[in-house]
Amino acid sequence: MSDFIADQHFKGGDYTKIRLKKAAYENCIFEACDFSNSDLANQNFMECEFIDCNLSNANLKHTIFKEVSFRHSKLLGLKFEDCDPILMSFIFDDCTLNFSSFYQLVLKNTHFKDCKLIETDFTEANLSQAIFDNCDLNKTVFERTVLEKTNFKSAYNYTIDLEKNSVKKAQFSMTSIAGLLKKYDIHIE
Repeated sequence: MSDFIADQHFKGGDYTKIRLKKAAYENCIFEACDFSNSDLANQNFMECEFIDCNLSNANLKHTIFKEVSFRHSKLLGLKFEDCDPILMSFIFDDCTLNFSSFYQLVLKNTHFKDCKLIETDFTEANLSQAIFDNCDLNKTVFERTVLEKTNFKSAYNYTIDLEKNSVKKAQFSMTSIAGLLKKYDIHIE
């Protein structure tokens, strides 16, 4: 295995041309770092924070994210399904996750707060007990997705087909209920 790096603060790093050292990072903070289009394959991040970072279109093949938080970060076009699913857990706060994919991932209890998830793909994912707090879900794909006890009360712009997803005990607000009936092409006042 590679090196073990713990309790470090990486600030302002540009990893677009020079690869982040291959290591197991534990309890590290990455602040204002640019990882866009970079190679993060086979990296191991445990209990790390990414603050004001850009990871757009990064290669995440076999990358481990265990108890990782992303805050105020840009995560466009990421294929999270390429990550190692063992122990995977995230918190997303004020992030842009447009065009990202979480295909077939188990994301129970994941918290998305103030995020843009435009055209994000959650096909066949398990989002039971997840929270979408004030999130824009415009054109987000929920197809054969487990949404049991998922909280959509403050989410908006979503379209969820109740016949193609498992939504038992999911929570929705009355103001956004039209997103559940869109396929029926009815007018709600």
